[in-house]
Amino acid sequence: MLVSHSAGLAREAAAFVREIAGDDAVVGWAGGTGDGGLGTSVELIAAAVEGAQRGDGVVVVPDLGSSVLTARLLAEPGVVVVAEAPFVEGALAAAVTAGAGAPLDAVLAAALEAWTFRKG
Repeated sequence: MLVSHSAGLAREAAAFVREIAGDDAVVGWAGGTGDGGLGTSVELIAAAVEGAQRGDGVVVVPDLGSSVLTARLLAEPGVVVVAEAPFVEGALAAAVTAGAGAPLDAVLAAALEAWTFRKG
């Protein structure tokens, strides 16, 4: 699940990840504030986490700053974990791994491994 300060960024990044990861991956998103501005909303993030939950846990990939802090408020070991990973690469690695049926700890590890991905 992606969390961004921008609803547009979160929505489009989730669509991109979903397109590559396929239909087996649940890719939720939350972004912006309740009034449509830039920022983070614990209520929007909580609702998105609930919507993404299928009983196997949720890996949350925030973009930066307060989205990380806000996502951490919802962290619950073994249920909701925050991956401080590259936003797009981490979310994509997590979604592909989750879509393959991997457990939560493997999905989190895949997201964190995205730090090692090279672009060239």
